[in-house]
Amino acid sequence: MVVGKEVLKVKIGIIGAGNIGATLARKLAACGHEVKLANSKGPQSIQNLANEIGVHAVTREDVVSEVDVIILSIPFAKYPDLKQTLSSVPKKIVVIDTSNYYPGRDGAIKEVDDGKPESIWVSEQIGHPVIKAWNAVLAATLADNRQADGAAARIALPVAGDDTQAESIARHLVEDTGFIALAAGSLEDSWRQQPGTPAYCTELTLPELKLALQAADKARAPQNRDALIAKFMTPDSQFTHEQIVATNRAMTA
Repeated sequence: MVVGKEVLKVKIGIIGAGNIGATLARKLAACGHEVKLANSKGPQSIQNLANEIGVHAVTREDVVSEVDVIILSIPFAKYPDLKQTLSSVPKKIVVIDTSNYYPGRDGAIKEVDDGKPESIWVSEQIGHPVIKAWNAVLAATLADNRQADGAAARIALPVAGDDTQAESIARHLVEDTGFIALAAGSLEDSWRQQPGTPAYCTELTLPELKLALQAADKARAPQNRDALIAKFMTPDSQFTHEQIVATNRAMTA
């Protein structure tokens, strides 16, 4: 991670070892960051994965100890369970939320259904401010993106938050995982990168992403989200990665 002319390596704790969490652990460790990884089942359940990607498998209590950055990559509805785990984390520690709300999976959450931005709800549940990043990228895109720095068609990802220093650190980490990071505004505006918006999982370049964030329609986004899930979950339907991206673009335009 480069801040000014200085290459900065940070200590990172990641909670969640699914497709997003494990990929972030692998990529960030490969960049030279010291990474600890935890899940809900205990370190032994992810020890082989940790050995393979070069990170430390630890408990949830240990993963938030003596780190500079905490990345949360768990199902949206599980965030209230983390309040105790994060209760002793100093406010200066950067906490990054990668999650997305899907009522069919998470159950209906009235505050979010009524329009509260997802990451504001998350910050309230865990008792700690968050930065929203890596939520608007498909797992396969995150895992397989190999575009070189400076590539004309490099994919850009939005990063939102209220603390400028924390948001800057998050953007540098997003860059370390192979993407252009765009400062996308405050958490209050982070609904613009939630499911059902033109910026969500559509593999856009930086100029395209800026336009997509501006074009987001808050009232329409949940309808788009639910329509896309219904389409992708149609019995016997199969979509290639390219078709998923194209469908996301078409149905949120």
